[in-house]
Amino acid sequence: MYSSVTMMSEDQRLIQEARKKAHDYDRYSGCSQSVLGSLQETLNIGNRESFKAATVLSGGIARSGETCGALIGALMALGLVVGRERMEDTEQYREAMKPAGELSDSFKEALRAEFGFEGELKSTLCREIQEKIYGRSFDLNKAEDYNAFIEAGGHSDEGCLKVSGIAAQVGAEKILEILKNRRLG
Repeated sequence: MYSSVTMMSEDQRLIQEARKKAHDYDRYSGCSQSVLGSLQETLNIGNRESFKAATVLSGGIARSGETCGALIGALMALGLVVGRERMEDTEQYREAMKPAGELSDSFKEALRAEFGFEGELKSTLCREIQEKIYGRSFDLNKAEDYNAFIEAGGHSDEGCLKVSGIAAQVGAEKILEILKNRRLG
């Protein structure tokens, strides 16, 4: 007799583990490191130096509201897998752009779907994602705005922690797809 419960594949388990770790790690602040660290640990890629480098990228790069730090963390992890090792390797540079663009598009679509955003998410700017989630953006370098961000749920399960989990999930999906294709290819 077969169980109606479907066994989770190893890839699905890793994807869920990366998402949960990123979500939980962001409780300590640092969305870029939360995502990168979760992907490094879960997929056994990178090192502590790359993790340290992500410190200043959170909150849309040094809390400036620019490109989402969670997405940057996922892209850094992707770069550990598909990135070039020599500056002169422009072919590898070009090849890395396709999965990076796909990851970014998947991130925007997953945010839209999970948060229920109306219409397309036009950019990956932290301030625009904040506006969609919280109804306004915050200058995280100003104490008053940072406190308002926290009060609005910025570090809650339905705020940026969720964004970090989503970034880790789509990052893990893309990286595992690439690694699987390499094994088969």
